[in-house]
Amino acid sequence: MSYLLSIVMPAYNEQDCIEKVVYNWTNFLKTKFPNDNTTLIVINDGSKDNTQILLDKLKAEISNLTVVNQKNGGHGNAVVNGYRKALELNSEYVFQTDSDDQFVSEDFDKLWDKRSQSQFILGYREVRHDAGVRLFITKFLRGTISTVYGTFIMDSNIPFRLIKGTFLRKLMAQLPNPEPFAPNIFLAVMAKKSGQELFDIPITHKDRETGTVSIVKWNLWKVCIRSFKELLRFRLELNDKVKAIRA
Repeated sequence: MSYLLSIVMPAYNEQDCIEKVVYNWTNFLKTKFPNDNTTLIVINDGSKDNTQILLDKLKAEISNLTVVNQKNGGHGNAVVNGYRKALELNSEYVFQTDSDDQFVSEDFDKLWDKRSQSQFILGYREVRHDAGVRLFITKFLRGTISTVYGTFIMDSNIPFRLIKGTFLRKLMAQLPNPEPFAPNIFLAVMAKKSGQELFDIPITHKDRETGTVSIVKWNLWKVCIRSFKELLRFRLELNDKVKAIRA
């Protein structure tokens, strides 16, 4: 069986909103694509609360929900494993979003409508409701990518992206090893450098009403320095990887 669209959604300690978010996106899929095979893939990243219990319950009730429970590996690792699962399911398109209820499904069409124009389409949080730490990191990364790679991406790490399955397979084959802290950034850079129009489409970003922001537990400068080192090291490999993607 193949799928027209798989939505990849990492989840960690989201017991207060996971049911709402899962029902929102699975109902959206059923309404938007009533005659096509689609699924929401939730990667439970070793949650310590009741997220897994709730997901296992929902899985038995919702036909277009796929749940993968894994040991905690961080947001980036959960996203990568979600992409791998989507490719394993032969997904023609892969959409990635988060489980924290900060995005709205109505914005999906803004990306979907441009799928014939690009194989990799990004949204960007025009008005972003996040802690100052996250806003700083985003600005830091935007400047780093511009300086190191000579390319400008509004929101390279945004969890609101639509990717053609065949193109995602090429990108995943070129993802740096060891796995980077924020793989979505590297996928965006490779996509842009290989000639894709990312569009940077403005989308809605809501206040977080539940859960905790895990990135706050990291020291701000450690995150920035680690990301900068990974991006700088990747610069030496980028040209060969872009050639492989274009081939």
